[in-house]
Amino acid sequence: MKIGVDYYPEQWDRALWEKDAEVMARTGVKLVRIGEFAWSRLEPREGEYDFGWLDEVIGIFSRYTIGTVLCTPTNCPPLWLYEKHPEMIQVGGDGRQIRTGIRGHRCINSPVFREYAKKINTQLIRRYAGNKAVAAWQIDNELEAYLCTCEVCRGKFREWLIEKYGSVECINQAHGNSVWSGEYSSITQVQPPTDYPKAWQNPALCLDWYRFTCDSTEDFVRDTMMTIRMEDAKVPITTNTWLCENTPDFYKLFEPLDFVSYDNYPPVRIPDDPEEFYSHAFHLDLMRGVKNKNFWVMEQLSGATGSWAPMSPAPKPGMIMGYALQAMVHGADTVMHFRWRTALTGAEMHWHGILDHSNTPNRRFLEFCELCRRVSQLGILDGTYIQSDIAILYSPEADAAFKIQPQTEGFYYFQQLKAFHAAFSHFGANIDVVSPEADLSRYKVVIAPSLYVYKKSVTENIYRFVVNGGTVVLTARSGAKDENNNCIMDTLPTVFKELVGAEVSEYDPIGSEKRIIRDFAGNEFECSQWCDILKLNTARAYAEYNDGDHRCMPAVSMNRYCSGVAYYVGTVCKSDFYESLASNLMMQTGIPKLKGLPRGMEVTTRTNGRDEYICFFNNSDKPAVMPLPKPMFSVINSAGKDRLELKPFEMDIVKK
Repeated sequence: MKIGVDYYPEQWDRALWEKDAEVMARTGVKLVRIGEFAWSRLEPREGEYDFGWLDEVIGIFSRYTIGTVLCTPTNCPPLWLYEKHPEMIQVGGDGRQIRTGIRGHRCINSPVFREYAKKINTQLIRRYAGNKAVAAWQIDNELEAYLCTCEVCRGKFREWLIEKYGSVECINQAHGNSVWSGEYSSITQVQPPTDYPKAWQNPALCLDWYRFTCDSTEDFVRDTMMTIRMEDAKVPITTNTWLCENTPDFYKLFEPLDFVSYDNYPPVRIPDDPEEFYSHAFHLDLMRGVKNKNFWVMEQLSGATGSWAPMSPAPKPGMIMGYALQAMVHGADTVMHFRWRTALTGAEMHWHGILDHSNTPNRRFLEFCELCRRVSQLGILDGTYIQSDIAILYSPEADAAFKIQPQTEGFYYFQQLKAFHAAFSHFGANIDVVSPEADLSRYKVVIAPSLYVYKKSVTENIYRFVVNGGTVVLTARSGAKDENNNCIMDTLPTVFKELVGAEVSEYDPIGSEKRIIRDFAGNEFECSQWCDILKLNTARAYAEYNDGDHRCMPAVSMNRYCSGVAYYVGTVCKSDFYESLASNLMMQTGIPKLKGLPRGMEVTTRTNGRDEYICFFNNSDKPAVMPLPKPMFSVINSAGKDRLELKPFEMDIVKK
């Protein structure tokens, strides 16, 4: 486990480089990330390369035994390149070029951009391939599913559709273009979605457009990776990502790469509302599940944030250390803090790093020093891993489809995933967040919220899991759309009807209206947003509506299918329902529960196959006390304990 920082030598006087390296080494920093925005310094004029300054800074850090994550600088082409080739600038949904002046404006499909990107990348990689100071390569920066509609992207999109469907006639059929006289007579008539609201446009076209943009990003990543591999066959390659508006398909994005990297900015305000799922444990478990192995955090919260929005509050005492340790126990082998020093110039000058503008040690710096010391003591966790009995399925295509056609007021796909994650976390369970096509055989319980868009392989995967004895939970809007994002002419949940042993006789998108459901034990829970009214076939009612027009009608069902069990939750509830359901599922499947966790207390268990280490993290702004089921040895304090008393954002690790 390593701690690093993001560093921008091109923004600082040379006189600071050696001093910074010396302080970092003394602090315990093991890695620096360099170069993702430095193209104009590396190639100030076309064909004129300047690597002298980069040689110097990498050499300085190497002398202090600090490795370098070296980035390809293609996120920000220099202005001379935009001036010479304005055709490589992205075009928005309104048909106009995006204004240059900030970052990320290149079209990654542009042949001109690709040519120049390959040239600078080849020069960079040839120079540093074999340099033992280079610990990893990062491709570009925070790649998205870019919605560029330039002529190149239009042409490639048309080619992509023809390759997928075979003919214009098949495209018309797949997209349902008989609606609104939208049928194509020529492939040249196909246009990407415009800047009109997506809900006004053809949903099949919009989903295929999302798929195309994801494939384009993956193609760019794969092309850059091959450029690196031609010169450097050994050093691992990654790119960094985050949950942005145009989130790419993570499974495609990282498929050719060696490991996942995530930019992690947990909240600095802890909400009072228990229905706000603020913990980034979900995000971290999602990143670990992308390749089903440990990952890196390439950017980690270090101070008050502020750039396109007003400045946030500063991280509270304990957050710098606590959030970094939270990431590590959820599978982050390395955590790189953004950034070492707060910028004096540019749009991100108020996105604070470890050191403020004054460049003097502050509270956050001292806490960062303590974090580095603490991580150096956690070698006992090296080689340990997270073993989960529970999986939550995340579908990028379902997420995209819901963004294209919002279902009802307050209905958000990610909120359902987070609600289930928080519910099982309430009982101290390890949870994997994985692809719907992942191998599910190692799990006892699989949560599959709103599998909205049909995919044959996913449907078969879930049936196979239940047939072999697994327990699955499906939720409202499952099976609503075919693979083209068109509605299926069948009663919901269509392809899952046999599995859940029930069908939806009627649905009611109630939005913010409130309803009450009552479960089989007489417990009542509030629900809203969506009400499926179920007709039971082989299933039994787990819960019924207890008020309104649907009183006494089933809302949640349970069905035994072959050797397994399938639940169907036809509404969206508050957290107490999900906690109750999670408790019952864990009891029925024999998954151990840890009871009595205070609000905000998170538990992650890691094992090396022989010993187990339980990590308790107080992710709240209030002190927490947790009695242990038996006396345990604290790895942090080297002492036996029968209870934990944790300050806000403090972590303790005990050996089971």
